[in-house]
Amino acid sequence: MKNFAPLFKKFGFEIEDTKLMTEAFVHRSVLNERPKMVHNERMEFLGDAVLELITTEYLYRNYNQPEGVLTNYRSALVKRETLAFVARKLDLGSYLILSRGEANSGGREKDYLLANALEAVIGAIYLSKGFEVSRVFIEKWVLVELPSIIKSKAYMDAKSQFQEVSQAEKGTTPHYEVVSEAGLDHEKTFILGAFLGNKKVGEGEGSSKHVAQMNAARDALKNKGKW
Repeated sequence: MKNFAPLFKKFGFEIEDTKLMTEAFVHRSVLNERPKMVHNERMEFLGDAVLELITTEYLYRNYNQPEGVLTNYRSALVKRETLAFVARKLDLGSYLILSRGEANSGGREKDYLLANALEAVIGAIYLSKGFEVSRVFIEKWVLVELPSIIKSKAYMDAKSQFQEVSQAEKGTTPHYEVVSEAGLDHEKTFILGAFLGNKKVGEGEGSSKHVAQMNAARDALKNKGKW
């Protein structure tokens, strides 16, 4: 049985049902070794819904912005990378119950496992403590990240960020050109270049031109010092 005392100290409250708390950390992979355990996917499903509702209400009450902007804020808050960052602050990886193979492959540091564990923990908090405690927890650990997200414009997609930066710093609107494409019509792969004027500043690959553009814009932002 895991010792959750250090985790509860961070929470500021305890979850008395240790079975419920343990379930929040059980990854499906462990069932091959311990088939009687219950994995955390249903609890993760619940926690995801609680997280989205509380985040949506918080944004509605605190940010007088158009729907599209609020949607982008919410997406940035609940995306895998943000949740994994929060999970690391809480050291959730050390509580994960994984198969030996998953643990040996670095499962405790995988973003998607950490993000899923945080959602499952939120589900456990909701089941044990109810909506209000869940809201306080989410505001303290997740929503607190919003100011830095807004400041860094991490809520914007790569194309929007690239366009805003290029217009502000270069006075130029970027455009994209197909560099190459391969494969059958129903399974093509595209490589697109991101251009400022005639200069290619980024390149991206994708299963559609849209995905390739996003990846090209992301690459261009990484290469910003070379524009």
